[in-house]
Amino acid sequence: MPALAADAYPTRPIRLLVPFAPGGGSDTTARILTPKLHEAMGQAWVVDNRGGAGGNLAAEIVAKANPDGYTLFLGFNTILTVNPTLYKLGFSMEKDLAPVTMLANAQYIMVVHQSVPANNLKDFIAVAKQKPGAFNFSSGGTGTPLHLAAELFSKRAGIKMTHIAYKGGGPAAAALLGGEVQVLFASIASSMPHVKSGRLKAFATTGTRRSKVAPELPTMIEQGFPGFDVGSWYAFLTPANTPAAIVRRLRDESLKVVAMPDVQQSLSRQGMEAETSTPQELAARIKNETATWAQVIKEAGIKGE
Repeated sequence: MPALAADAYPTRPIRLLVPFAPGGGSDTTARILTPKLHEAMGQAWVVDNRGGAGGNLAAEIVAKANPDGYTLFLGFNTILTVNPTLYKLGFSMEKDLAPVTMLANAQYIMVVHQSVPANNLKDFIAVAKQKPGAFNFSSGGTGTPLHLAAELFSKRAGIKMTHIAYKGGGPAAAALLGGEVQVLFASIASSMPHVKSGRLKAFATTGTRRSKVAPELPTMIEQGFPGFDVGSWYAFLTPANTPAAIVRRLRDESLKVVAMPDVQQSLSRQGMEAETSTPQELAARIKNETATWAQVIKEAGIKGE
């Protein structure tokens, strides 16, 4: 694209492909950011919800779109880092999508049923080692972030737990509260009320720093699991070969929007914290997490549904 055209960008609405149906975390994040980006860039941002194939459908549309800055992908971490291992794709996440910036991150919390005879992570691991397979953990489905977080923990802790998949995060949480399972890696925002009421015990959060929602809880890293950084994160990506000047403009405007106090408050209400990056940092994160999850998936024998 000529420099003059890049300087004029954008001259028409920008389409943002969201990989899931309206109402979920991806859609909510898009609805928080796009009105502000419209104001900042002088052109409408049109949210296009394209659910299907575990998020691969939306990703492929962007991967094969004209690299002119008018078609973007709201990337979700598992689509970018797990799906390449679980599914046979008609495109390359790494080669056909160009990172712009991270946007937001929501770390998880490890919670257990109140009947579990342990009051901290160290004691839980000790009990689990004494009784291999005695504890079941729930998730919202095979290959979902919460499933993989628990598998990674089991692997790193040297314990054996049994996975029970439910159809969604809500049923998975209900199973824990009802005592059908004993362990869940879950949303901090939805879990803390049950922790405070005494129905659940919380042992750790899964980010690189303590959660603002539950600052009293130590992270996995603090408790002897170096590099244990797992959560749900969102990022902007464009088709590969999008002009550098356009990628730079998209990143600059995104950083300004994410820094706005009202945007950060809206993200916080969803259990998320603003987190940005350079394109290079995002590319490195995708590469590293893809390798981590490929190993976890292989060792756990997980198959795509």
